[in-house]
Amino acid sequence: MRLLISKLNYEELVEGVDTPVWLRSGKQVKGINFDNAATTPPLKSVIEEITNFAPLYSSIHRGAGYKSRISSDKYEDAREKVMQFVGADKKKDVAIFVKNATEGINKVAYRLCQENDTYIKGHEDEKCVILSTAMEHHSNDLPWRDKYEVDYIDVDECGRLVFDDLIAKLEKYKGRVKLVAVTGASNVTGYVNPVHKIAEWTHKYGAKILVDGSQLIPHMPFSMKPSGSSKHIDFLVFSAHKMYAPFGVGVLIGPKEFFAQGNPDYAGGGTVRAVTPDLVIWNDPPSKDEAGTPNLMGVIALSAAIKSLNSIGMKNIDKHERALSHRLIQGLKSIDCIDVYCADDENQERVGIVPFNMKGINHEKLAEILAGEAGIAVRSGCFCAHPYVVRLMKVTPAKITSVVENPEEPKPGMVRISFGMYNNHQEVDRLLQALQEIAKDRRRYTKNYK
Repeated sequence: MRLLISKLNYEELVEGVDTPVWLRSGKQVKGINFDNAATTPPLKSVIEEITNFAPLYSSIHRGAGYKSRISSDKYEDAREKVMQFVGADKKKDVAIFVKNATEGINKVAYRLCQENDTYIKGHEDEKCVILSTAMEHHSNDLPWRDKYEVDYIDVDECGRLVFDDLIAKLEKYKGRVKLVAVTGASNVTGYVNPVHKIAEWTHKYGAKILVDGSQLIPHMPFSMKPSGSSKHIDFLVFSAHKMYAPFGVGVLIGPKEFFAQGNPDYAGGGTVRAVTPDLVIWNDPPSKDEAGTPNLMGVIALSAAIKSLNSIGMKNIDKHERALSHRLIQGLKSIDCIDVYCADDENQERVGIVPFNMKGINHEKLAEILAGEAGIAVRSGCFCAHPYVVRLMKVTPAKITSVVENPEEPKPGMVRISFGMYNNHQEVDRLLQALQEIAKDRRRYTKNYK
């Protein structure tokens, strides 16, 4: 199966990529999607699995009927596949199905608060510390802010994590750090962080590590490592809609022992073993944290996506997307009026994400022009990572204040290209050609797109 699929054009595996889109001129062209960091189109195998299973769809767990038993088996089989896919420790870890990575991170923030009671024992005036980083998506920043003292591991002028600052901050807080929350790969620059090396230092100081794998897991091989290893990743979150299964499911993997303690953030059906008017006995993980009827179809879609990704080979996907990034970066650098961010260090490991701007055209306007003139979908803005983007762009505090006080004022931001495995070199060339044409007559394009 692996050899068969590896010889195919990956585009043939994905649903809807040949769908024509309308241009501003009224002409139809084959659309190009370079906004995969936001969400990916579904694999054909995912749609097929959903369609085939639909007649058997039923409630899971405790149902005695034929369909219910099959649904339950499918649900738990998917959990097993997820654990295998990321090399989780089946003896110590548990996989919890959530809506998305954001919900997974919030679950950990809620439960960690209970475990540590927010304050350091014996030092009730000192809150527990969460170390996040200056490059995080808001989903791995905001959930910590209202519960803990949060500090941020610094980035350098190119946006790369400053590893020495991690060590300095672990030393500074002397055991108060309970968790280091770090992205596996930035959704702005594509930079891949050395999370296993970070885990080693985090564990040396008695803390745990959470990796936001949203931009990492769909693009390259990954292992959480055994729980006995100093490189073990304690918590991992990721979303199915970024890995070709857009049906509203995410995954949170962490220590079974951790989730066995405390109360779940959502209570209700499926979370309990027994209830009386005066007593609640919570279920064991993962059921304890999967309140209500779960998104079975979403889980089956994720399982189908994982099966296909395994057949293709994550190393093959990584290699292909790296080649696309290299081609794009070299092409962008040849256009004088384009500023490419964080692309000078070719030795820096990254996933297929490339941010840039064109002088004289606002990022939102350029994204609109690419869609309207060439049928190319990109993302523009700050990508839910505002502090990181404004730092990379060297936006002044005065400018930030001005934008906050004047909501109608154009906001700082970038244009982001993000690849999926189905994108190809011809699509990159078509983008570069479109940008070259826009660059030749920027004034006319901005005038036409008011």
